[in-house]
Amino acid sequence: MKARKQILVLEKCPTGILGLDDITDGGFPKGRPTLICGGAGSGKTLIAMEFLARGALDHGEPGVYITFEERKDDLVKNFASLGLDLEELIRKKKLIIDQIQINPDDITVTGEFDLEGLFIRLGDHIDTIGAKRIALDTIEVLFSAFSNADLIRSELQRLFLWIKDRGITG
Repeated sequence: MKARKQILVLEKCPTGILGLDDITDGGFPKGRPTLICGGAGSGKTLIAMEFLARGALDHGEPGVYITFEERKDDLVKNFASLGLDLEELIRKKKLIIDQIQINPDDITVTGEFDLEGLFIRLGDHIDTIGAKRIALDTIEVLFSAFSNADLIRSELQRLFLWIKDRGITG
């Protein structure tokens, strides 16, 4: 008699994005981060915001969007042209958009670096609206001023574990 191989099935979080849920077999893995990579103009921002907006509108899951590049006003205007009223989601406490401006020219590396400040800020936003989804766009900007690849890798891993420990889909 052959032993049966047990298959682990991850619970999925629907993105609400036409086609993406089909090719991902139901959406992103629920309660954990998903890293989306691509060059400028490849659709990362569109996927991230649509994921949050559809979560809020279709699944009752509020979201937090942290932007390191785009301005909040520009995001609101751009997504209004696609039929998404981000201001309404913000008013209804279904979405928080936080712009964190990082200018690599203003950063001087003098010692160890960690993301504790980001964790505190994210945690406050998550708690404020009971967020179930988050998006950090784009994470590479956060690390652009730092050259220590081991430190960057370590902090990125710590960020992903922090997100997973909170049960947030990102």
